[in-house]
Amino acid sequence: MPKIKTNSGAAKRFKKTANGFKRKRAFKNHILTKKNSKRIPQLRPKTQVAASDAALVRRMMPYV
Repeated sequence: MPKIKTNSGAAKRFKKTANGFKRKRAFKNHILTKKNSKRIPQLRPKTQVAASDAALVRRMMPYV
């Protein structure tokens, strides 16, 4: 059986943790002037990948 390639885009975006995968929050890259000052720090911390999406991430990164 041949080895499966890791999706390189997924490898850059997700990191494996003890209880799943962590990811960066969306909407923090540009056009920040119209977002209020309370919202921008709330987007800063990493968050858990949803349980419904965890299987997809695991399939993209089989050896992590």
